[in-house]
Amino acid sequence: MILCLTKGGIRRVLHLAGACMIALLVAAPCASAFASTIRLGAKNFTEQYVLAEITAQYLRSRGYTVEEHSGLGSTLMRSALENGQFDVVWDYTGTAALVYDKIEEKLTPQQMYERVKALDEPRGLIWLDASPVNDTYALGLPGSVAQRTGIRTVSELAAYTEKHPESKHFVFGMDAEFANRPDGLKPLLAAYGMNFRRSQLKQMDPGLVYTALHNNQLTIGLVYTTDGRVNGFGIVPLEDDLHFFPPYNAVPIVREAVLERNPQLAKQLNALSAALNNDVLQKMNKAVDLDGKPVQDVAAEFLRAHTLP
Repeated sequence: MILCLTKGGIRRVLHLAGACMIALLVAAPCASAFASTIRLGAKNFTEQYVLAEITAQYLRSRGYTVEEHSGLGSTLMRSALENGQFDVVWDYTGTAALVYDKIEEKLTPQQMYERVKALDEPRGLIWLDASPVNDTYALGLPGSVAQRTGIRTVSELAAYTEKHPESKHFVFGMDAEFANRPDGLKPLLAAYGMNFRRSQLKQMDPGLVYTALHNNQLTIGLVYTTDGRVNGFGIVPLEDDLHFFPPYNAVPIVREAVLERNPQLAKQLNALSAALNNDVLQKMNKAVDLDGKPVQDVAAEFLRAHTLP
């Protein structure tokens, strides 16, 4: 989800940087369970930078000392949290369920939250209140295509492709991971009864999907619901009316020992979590990715606009 350089190149650079940072943390003397500094971890894409910066600025304004460590892949960040090298992170219910806990059954958003929360509690990791943010997959159409066809749900897309000969020329773009994942493209098409010829399916860098939709080089593209380019490029995300995609609610996770020594922290982070939603985060992501605003300024604007405890 990081773009430019190529995107894969930047991801490798960030991954290596994150790995080096973790190595330094491991080599450093272990911090006391009662250290005064809160160590905040974040992943390597815009939304995570935004969430981390908002959290850091907010907590500092309430008297906490905060160290930010961003630019990590999911597994590196999770490992650092489990090993006590981070105190607070924002993570996603779907990531925890599918990647960390290997849960395969279909769960509602509330069931998934409760399951991952219960699994992490014995590990000393406390999931606070889930935010309304759901950064999951969606199928997106260029605004002109959505307006012309009236398609607003994936089921309507499936019905349209079955009835209209023009759909033989539809091109569906997605990243290689989703195209080849056992819970990706093939089961999605099966769930909705859609069929595309091999020539209609294009594997590409995930960031290029947004540009191709914007330029009408794709008819359908796999997008993330909170990505700023969805709104910025006039892309219309379709409702996943059969709930194929798992929920990815963003949640603050805190080590239990940190909550015990900071009795107001849970209340404060829960208030921050409640102030977030897809529209708010999508606008902030757009401000960074498309408008070129510094993450620090975007975070400060958000905090000025919201009254938090």
